[in-house]
Amino acid sequence: MGTTVYERRRPAASVIDHSLAPTRQSVFWIEDLADDARRPRARLEGARVADLAIVGGGYTGLWTAVLAKRADPDLRVVLLEARQVGWAASGRNGGFCEASLTHGRENGLARWPDEIDELDRLGLANLDAIEASEAEYGMRFDFERNGSLDVAVEPHQVEWLHEAAADAASRGDGTVRLLDEHQLREQVDSPAYLGAIWNTRTSAILHPAKLAAELARVAEEAGVEILEHSPVKRLETHGSTGTVQLITEHGRVDAERAVLATNVFPSLLTRNRLMTVPVYDYVLMTEPLTAEQQASIGWANRQGIGDLANQFHYSRMTRDGRILYGGYDAIYHYGGRVREEYERRPESFRTLASHFFTTYPQLEGLTFTHRWAGAIDTSTQFTAFTGLAREGRVAYASGFTGLGVASTRFMAETMLDLLAGRETERTRLKMVRTRPLPFPPEPAASLGINATRWSLDRADHNGGRRNMLLKTLDALGLGFDS
Repeated sequence: MGTTVYERRRPAASVIDHSLAPTRQSVFWIEDLADDARRPRARLEGARVADLAIVGGGYTGLWTAVLAKRADPDLRVVLLEARQVGWAASGRNGGFCEASLTHGRENGLARWPDEIDELDRLGLANLDAIEASEAEYGMRFDFERNGSLDVAVEPHQVEWLHEAAADAASRGDGTVRLLDEHQLREQVDSPAYLGAIWNTRTSAILHPAKLAAELARVAEEAGVEILEHSPVKRLETHGSTGTVQLITEHGRVDAERAVLATNVFPSLLTRNRLMTVPVYDYVLMTEPLTAEQQASIGWANRQGIGDLANQFHYSRMTRDGRILYGGYDAIYHYGGRVREEYERRPESFRTLASHFFTTYPQLEGLTFTHRWAGAIDTSTQFTAFTGLAREGRVAYASGFTGLGVASTRFMAETMLDLLAGRETERTRLKMVRTRPLPFPPEPAASLGINATRWSLDRADHNGGRRNMLLKTLDALGLGFDS
C-alpha cells in the first residue's frame, strides 16, 4: 500500500497543538447569527388544527412551509421543531449549495441513466430558484455563485479530471473548466493540489444558519406558526375523519396532511427506520486570515473546494475571511444513535488540523476558533428519497447524505406535489417513484459500514483501486462514502 499526501507531508505536532489551543466546541454559523434570528419561540401547548402540519425545522421543513404558503396563502400551516429552528444539519453544514440532485452526475448516471439529463436540468433550475429567492423574499443568506473546484490530491486522480472534462465536452457543457496544476495554483495556491475541474455554474456557497433563519422569518411573515421545543412523540392517522394527528408531550396538532422532515433522527414511520444511518462529520473554522495570509493562498474567486479521495476533504471561505475545513473522518456508532457526545472527538479534529496545514503550509501559525460536528442522514442510494404513507396523507423526505442544502428545496416541492396528487415532471421521476434499499439491522449494519470505510481508505492508499467488497456494493447499488 502507498501513502497519501497527508502522510507524506505531515506538519509538526507543535503546529497542530498551537492551532487547536484556542478552539472551542461551538458551531460558528449559529454563533454568527444576529440576536433576533436566534430568538426563542413558544412550544406547542394544547391543540391546534391545520391544513398542513410539518415535523422538522430544518431546510426541508422550512422550504415546505414557505412553498406551501406561496401556492396557497390561506393554507393553515403549523411547523413543529424538537429543539430550535436550524440547530442540527441545517445550521452546521459547510454551506455548499450544489445543483446536483443525485450527489454528483456519476452517482445519478449509475442509478437513473435514462433520466440523468432531466435530473441535471431540474437540479440547475432548483439552484437558480434558490439564488432568486434572496430577491423574491427579501432574504439575505450570503449566497455566492462562485462555482466549485473538484481537486486531485493524488496522481491517479488527475486522470479522473480529464475523464470528467471529456464527458462534459461531449455533452456540450461549457460550464466545466479543466485546470492543470499551474492553472489551479493561480486560483488556490496549495502544493497538495495537482489539478482540478472548475464547475463554474452548478455550485454556490452560502451561510447555512442564515438560510434557515431567513426561511423561518419568511414562513412566519406568511402566516406559518412555528413552535419550538416540541418533539413529536407519535403520529396517528384516523381513517374515519381523514385526520393526521401529531402528538407531543404538551399538545397535539390535527391536520389534513403532514410532512415529515426529520432528517437524521428516527422516523415516525416504522417503514423508514432502517432507510438511513447517522454518520458523523467533523469541521474546523479558522480565525480570519490577515491580508498577508490571504495573499499567500490567493483564492480570489472564493470557490468551494472538495478533493476526489474517497475520504475527502472540503473547504471554503467565509465572508469575513475565515476558512472552513472539514470532512475525511465519517464515523458511524453502533446502533445508529444520534448523541451530542459523539460530536466531541479530539482525534478527528487533530487529523483535520494536520491535513489543513498539509494543504496550506504557508498558513502555519494560524489558529482555529471553532470546532463542531454533525450527523449526516446517509441512504444506500447516496442521495435523498421521498414518498407517501398513511393512504397518501403523510409525505416524507430523508437520506440527503451530506449534499442536501439545495435538494431540500426540490424535495419540498416534490412532497407538496405528492400530497396534492399532482402528476408533475418531479413526481414522474424514477428517483422519486422508487425507494432505496434499507440498511441491515445491527450488528450487520455496524460490521458492514465499518468494513466499507476501511475499504475506502485502502482504495485511497492503492491508486483508487477498489477491493472486492466495494465492487460488490457498486454492483448492488449500495452507496456509502465519507
